[in-house]
Amino acid sequence: MKTLYLDCFSGISGDMCLGALINAGADLNWLKSQLSLLPLSGWKITARPKKSHEVSGTQVIIEIEQDQQPHRHYSDIKDLVLDSPFSDKSKNLILKIFQRIAQAEGTVHQKPMAEVHFHEVGAVDSILDIVGTALALEYLNISEAVCSPIPTGSGQVTCRHGVLPIPAPATALLLKNIPIYGGPIVGELTTPTGAAIAAVISKRFGPLPEMQVEAIGYGFGSKTLPSANFLRIFIGTEKKANPLPLQDEILILEVNIDDMNPQFCGHVIERLYLAGALEAFITPVQMKKSRPGYVVTVLARPEDKDIMLKILFSETTTLGIRFRTETRAILNRKFEDIATPFGNVRVKTVLDNNGKRLRSTPEYEDCRQLALEKDLPIKDIYDSALLAAMKKQ
Repeated sequence: MKTLYLDCFSGISGDMCLGALINAGADLNWLKSQLSLLPLSGWKITARPKKSHEVSGTQVIIEIEQDQQPHRHYSDIKDLVLDSPFSDKSKNLILKIFQRIAQAEGTVHQKPMAEVHFHEVGAVDSILDIVGTALALEYLNISEAVCSPIPTGSGQVTCRHGVLPIPAPATALLLKNIPIYGGPIVGELTTPTGAAIAAVISKRFGPLPEMQVEAIGYGFGSKTLPSANFLRIFIGTEKKANPLPLQDEILILEVNIDDMNPQFCGHVIERLYLAGALEAFITPVQMKKSRPGYVVTVLARPEDKDIMLKILFSETTTLGIRFRTETRAILNRKFEDIATPFGNVRVKTVLDNNGKRLRSTPEYEDCRQLALEKDLPIKDIYDSALLAAMKKQ
């Protein structure tokens, strides 16, 4: 799994982000084939080499036929994404980004999220930029993103609502709780789409972390500025472990079922995990009329609610889903590949708040695979990996 660093020295926009990911290795033809699966017409996307200030990179150009674009609200785009053929992981990320934009626009214009209107042409631009970025992140196997402080530019910008200060109100909301600065450039450096992408995918904001860089990408914007106008990204492996927070909010969803083929249960649990569920399990219960049934319980991140609800409604026979948010305390952990006489085994080490090891646990699937390959008892593999992990501490 890889870390992405967004070097937003000249701001960030959707096309700059997509261009940088393509320049760093995301396959353009594959992205075009995936984007063509969307029920959208009247658009064309190309990528061309561009050079500025003696730096070469990629510029993404999206051409839209205005007369073919219907009005779209957030609810329309949400349905479009949920019905798309993409992976649950990509759909989940796309929905998070659009939800962030709709929340900001809804707050500014005092409208419910579902009624937030995306400009006819701008909606297609945003859809292609956001969907393309999510697909490119999955293509490049990005697991986490870190972002630099973001320059907004200064002055005023003219939009459908008239002349507004930079950053525009919606962009300012999208950048709330994120380190930003105006900078010397007069003009809009960070667009709402770029701000939403950075806000959603980035877990931390600050300088380039210690990492072994494997790829660098340059995505050019369309504006001509006194300084270079591109987004630079670094992709690689971080050397410093990132501890998990001591507390976080967790979403719990539950459904009672007594009329579904039990053979489907394994498939439902697998779908939930692929979509990002933290835990998913089934508890046998006795239901009305003394019928045997079971409760499906899902633990997930609050922002993953939409995709979890969609899976539970589509994959089970339930007519209603209970959900609530709770606070949990969690310990830090790290994963390492440990060498044993039989092969490498991933070992999870649990740490206390001071980074001291509390316990180590070899990964079951790694042990099982080696046991099958070597025709040995799984406990021999497990004990060997645990001993090697203990010696390494």
